[in-house]
Amino acid sequence: MQYELIATSTFGIEGVLAEELDNNGFKRIRNENGRVVFGAEDDNLTETIARANMVLRTADRILVHVASFEAHTFDQLFDGVAAIPWESWICQDARFPVEGRSQKSDLFSISDCQAITKKAIATRLSKAYHIDWLPESGPLVKVEVAVTKNVVTLTLDTSGEGLHKRGYRPEVSQAPIRETLAAAIIMCSKWNPKRPFMDPCCGSGTFPIEAAMIAANIAPGINRSFIAEQWPCLDSSVWQRVRQELKDAVIEPEDLHIIGTDIDDSVVRRARNNAARAGVGQYIHFQRSDLRDAKSRFSYGTMICNPPYGERIGEQRDAELLYKRLGKVFAAEFGTWSCHVITPCSTFEKLFGRQADKKRKLFNGRIRCDLYQFFAPKLRRPATAVKPEKPQDGNDVEKV
Repeated sequence: MQYELIATSTFGIEGVLAEELDNNGFKRIRNENGRVVFGAEDDNLTETIARANMVLRTADRILVHVASFEAHTFDQLFDGVAAIPWESWICQDARFPVEGRSQKSDLFSISDCQAITKKAIATRLSKAYHIDWLPESGPLVKVEVAVTKNVVTLTLDTSGEGLHKRGYRPEVSQAPIRETLAAAIIMCSKWNPKRPFMDPCCGSGTFPIEAAMIAANIAPGINRSFIAEQWPCLDSSVWQRVRQELKDAVIEPEDLHIIGTDIDDSVVRRARNNAARAGVGQYIHFQRSDLRDAKSRFSYGTMICNPPYGERIGEQRDAELLYKRLGKVFAAEFGTWSCHVITPCSTFEKLFGRQADKKRKLFNGRIRCDLYQFFAPKLRRPATAVKPEKPQDGNDVEKV
């Protein structure tokens, strides 16, 4: 039997998540808006759920697709939900809250959809376990009923807290970026650990920390728990084995150059503390520095940053001045580097002083942003008088 699992994501990074699923050996089925569907066989269901929760850097949650059916009335909703073998997933004493969504459907009342779904599941479980009352004192199983154009989709959340909560960032700056989105932007940049990396507005240190975790092959979820670990239907020993395998796969990268700077001393201290909690403090050099002083002795690196947006009254001019300063510094000191900036500012290119090679629409929380990408020039080998025996590609560095 094949199960469908769903990895949800921030809108705009579905392609990055799909590529990540492919690279990690998951059986991808299809891409949808805000999610990617992939498969798991009955004999490796637990391992697939565990591994997806622990290794995926850009997914927000991992859901199990339980069933889908058409319903125009509440009676059809009740009957369809009650026909599902919930006892395969929900044990006798489990807590099973129901969350709901409805869009363009006859069943537009979300609260009624939730209540009827809950009642139908309880009716099914009471018959399956031959009991009149469900104590709901055991493990947590979160159910979602989503009704879209009269099609009901039922899923179970295996993650619990969102996967962006790696556990290393209790200390955040004023405008943090989610860890999952930061990882996706790093992947979009095509950075690899052989190149230097810099965030000149590092805040909580999320970009440098995520980059260092990628370089050290640290799975983002190995130091946290997931609600599905407590489900009796999934073998807990498999979760332990997968977690240990991923811990054993961690490496110590050599010649890693990751730098994070910020003008605020207290912010830099928080970033250092976060990096230490993530286990990558030794790989990142954090320092207090004004953006105007940014420079590097390295060539062909990758700069990524999430500068202040200036959304409050009186802050917009400061943000615009910072964007201009960033553009001048980048042009003067980082001519061989690539630069990737996420911001909601529609005039960013004008302020930065250069048209982006590529723009990508993203959402940072509920804020609609663009990822402006300025690619590095190609590195060419110097010409030689001796003709090589075989034709060689003159490009040592890809566009990033």
